[in-house]
Amino acid sequence: MRIDSHQHFWEYSASQYGWIQPGSVLERSYLPRDLRLELETANMDGCIAVQARQSLVENSFLLQLAKENAFIKGVVGWIDLQSDEAADQAAELAQNEKIVGVRHVVQDEADPDFMKRPSFRRGIATLAPLGLAYDILIYWHQLEDAIDLVRSFPSQNFVLDHIAKPAIAKGTIEPWSSLIKILSRFPNVSCKVSGMVTEADHLNWDRKDLKPYFDTVLDAFGPSRLLFGSDWPVIRLASEYPRFLESIDSLATSLSPTEIDGLMGVNASRVYGLSS
Repeated sequence: MRIDSHQHFWEYSASQYGWIQPGSVLERSYLPRDLRLELETANMDGCIAVQARQSLVENSFLLQLAKENAFIKGVVGWIDLQSDEAADQAAELAQNEKIVGVRHVVQDEADPDFMKRPSFRRGIATLAPLGLAYDILIYWHQLEDAIDLVRSFPSQNFVLDHIAKPAIAKGTIEPWSSLIKILSRFPNVSCKVSGMVTEADHLNWDRKDLKPYFDTVLDAFGPSRLLFGSDWPVIRLASEYPRFLESIDSLATSLSPTEIDGLMGVNASRVYGLSS
């Protein structure tokens, strides 16, 4: 099964999606009818919808879309992990079979020690017993704290989003590369090959700009722990879906057919425990 492990939906509202810049190509609604053709053209069997708002309302919105559209195989939602009600929120969310994980937008947190907060870690501790993955959304300079987080929760299934957003536009690979290799030593972490082009030069990127970063995560995590994700529609800031998919295909030519199947969906099905 071919699965796009990372994409988003929203009904655009400036107040609800303040992170979208005015005048951006993202400043409109993106719904399943918009993605369906992209997936069909790419021979994808389905996708995993990931939260784009830090609100419990986001869960209801995405789960309703999943109910109406069978190609949405799973949902990575949001709960207030720092709340005293985190355990109850997680338990309620996990009752829906489409929920496969949760995410917090740590990359936007002003506190450099956010992932060390006892309240946040108490929230993380509620997830593994429920079989929920946690998507790590950070910038590369937050990798050291992510390593400490992963080390502290060996039974928790973690998925690193967007290869931790290295400075691809600048061509800088260290210390990101060294930190990625350390993170990959923990077997409970997988890595999404997503979000790469939005960290590159939006207007002038080429697949050769992505290659050192793709090769690094392939060497570090191995083909069995890499997941293809388009990051649609955010990808449209720098690319259209087919171009990014073609780039990943060209970067993965060293992989065997079985390994390519893993990258393009089998790994996502396993990591997120997709039922169909």
